[in-house]
Amino acid sequence: MKRAPIILLFLFTTSIFGLNEALPEFTQNSEKFWFNSKPLSIKKLRGKVVLLDVWTSNCINCERSVLWIKHVERKFMKKNLQLIGIHSPEFEDEKNRSSVLRKINKYGYNHPVMMDNDFSYWYALNNQAWPAFYIADKKGRIRGHFIGEMHAGDKRADQAEKLITELLEEP
Repeated sequence: MKRAPIILLFLFTTSIFGLNEALPEFTQNSEKFWFNSKPLSIKKLRGKVVLLDVWTSNCINCERSVLWIKHVERKFMKKNLQLIGIHSPEFEDEKNRSSVLRKINKYGYNHPVMMDNDFSYWYALNNQAWPAFYIADKKGRIRGHFIGEMHAGDKRADQAEKLITELLEEP
């Protein structure tokens, strides 16, 4: 009897987070909505493991995750991992391109970042929080989803890094 809620919670969690579903195509195709890259397409990322970081510039939990993101970059970028930031603003002032660029520079981000001012990608992911991290396999299927701050060495970060390692080793 006590196992039913756990199974239902797992099914509910899986369907909300879209595990094993395809990453949605990026919703912004204009260069004015991209930093550090021309507009990307999910199709052209096939063959790479993808880590999406959904963040916003005034989010303290997002800022606290920057060190982990930089750690992941150093650890995996030469191993066919593509890190992509999705900046989905919580407040109106976070829609300003120059303020987002200041944060990107402050954080030292060199990876592509897409501005999702209209939340179209947020909704396509069925995302519900900042920060949120999505890990997709080389075929573009979402295989992991983590919500909240990430710190190198904590249990969830270790789980995410283990998943990235496993996906990088898949053919």
